[in-house]
Amino acid sequence: MTRKQMIMENDSSVSEFILMGLTDQPELQLPLFALFLVNYTATVMGNLSLMSHIFLNSNLHTPMYFFIFNLSFIDFCYSFVFTPKMLMSFVLKKNTISFRGCITQLFFFCFFVSSECYVLTVMAYDRYVAICQPLLYKAIMSPEICFTLMFGSYITGFGGAMAHTGCMLRLRLCDSNIINHYMC
Repeated sequence: MTRKQMIMENDSSVSEFILMGLTDQPELQLPLFALFLVNYTATVMGNLSLMSHIFLNSNLHTPMYFFIFNLSFIDFCYSFVFTPKMLMSFVLKKNTISFRGCITQLFFFCFFVSSECYVLTVMAYDRYVAICQPLLYKAIMSPEICFTLMFGSYITGFGGAMAHTGCMLRLRLCDSNIINHYMC
């Protein structure tokens, strides 16, 4: 048998993955569901309240709070990437995710994680300017610059997520479609 034939035999087309989850013990499923649901609700409500408070209070329309708003927005969106699927895995018997769903989950995970890192870097720069250049702070951190830095953070996160996802799409799966985790 030639090497090319062996590669063709090992190549498989997977349409869905089986997520094993956190535990296979049935007595832990309901307590874990309740625990993660409370945590998820607190995360969503906390981020929504922080974003609405910053948006509605004109005293908080400063560069620092603009960046905190965006960090909270990213955390809010990030919580929707895999937590709903994980919560469903606690109550459903069959826990599968389609190949497209898995790739979508990977893309948004990479996008929000990368964007969050860049936003934290921008926030560090903002604090650096506030401490080291206090008299020039308003000029250096103008609303246009803040918007540009935020836009750059999201664009760079998007580019990184596209690169990671594109590279993952080029790979061939030649092993089991079982994922020993609660997310792709």
